[in-house]
Amino acid sequence: MPQEQYPHRSTMQTSEGPQVYKVGIYGWRKRCLYFFVLLLMILILVNLAMTIWILKVMNFTIDGMGNLRITEKGLKLEGDSEFLKPLYAKEIRSRPGNPLYFQSARNVTVNILNEKTKVLTRLVTGPQAVEAHSQKFEVKTLSGKLLFSADDNEVVVGAERLRVLGAEGTVFPKSIETPNVRADPFKELREHPVRTFSNELVWILGEISSKGFSVSICCVGENSSSWAITLNSAKIKLPNLPQGSSSSAGSRQKIYELCVCPNGRLFLSQAGSSSTCQINTSVCL
Repeated sequence: MPQEQYPHRSTMQTSEGPQVYKVGIYGWRKRCLYFFVLLLMILILVNLAMTIWILKVMNFTIDGMGNLRITEKGLKLEGDSEFLKPLYAKEIRSRPGNPLYFQSARNVTVNILNEKTKVLTRLVTGPQAVEAHSQKFEVKTLSGKLLFSADDNEVVVGAERLRVLGAEGTVFPKSIETPNVRADPFKELREHPVRTFSNELVWILGEISSKGFSVSICCVGENSSSWAITLNSAKIKLPNLPQGSSSSAGSRQKIYELCVCPNGRLFLSQAGSSSTCQINTSVCL
């Protein structure tokens, strides 16, 4: 605009001279700004120091954090570790030559699930007992030989020898079937029922044999004198029994009488019109 339209402005500039306007923050505002900048720098330095300290304490490296290392084959965990939430892994192994420990304040449970997250097999190791829940339980050797098997139908012991180390032996509330019952070498095989039976004690025997040792079957109990051993079979063989002297020198009959000595020894005596056992008392000596 032309200068002549504002005559008063030109007068002020000529009479007082040019005025200078200061741009910026001065006084207490400037001091507050410097204080906040200094405080921010201190916080940055403290934060940086704390970050470096955490990285040092937690042992952060390029390969992992603390006892956890990231390798080409997966995660490698060393030392004692605690998992507060479920851990999902395809395989858990210890270091070569070192055992793998699972420690719990209450129990350790291992579950095998199917596609529908239904429990198929469960192994519970608690403070009182170790429980296995499955349709079948098997124990095998490294070569694959079956040592023990149990299911709803039967229990199989596949070991060559079953040893019972208890002082009282083994109690079978029902019948037992076995092809061989044998004692340790140079030790006797005994059966002592010491309880009172309301029913008869029945032994179903296929064969009793001994090599170089005597065999004795007896009954022990409160009324053992009245007990009896019953042999119920279509054919009973007692080979190699001693034979007593003939009651009649001219008799050639092949009919014998089975006699029992007071000490329990058995012998044969040729049968007569009456018992001939008392004649052959020399056999019992």
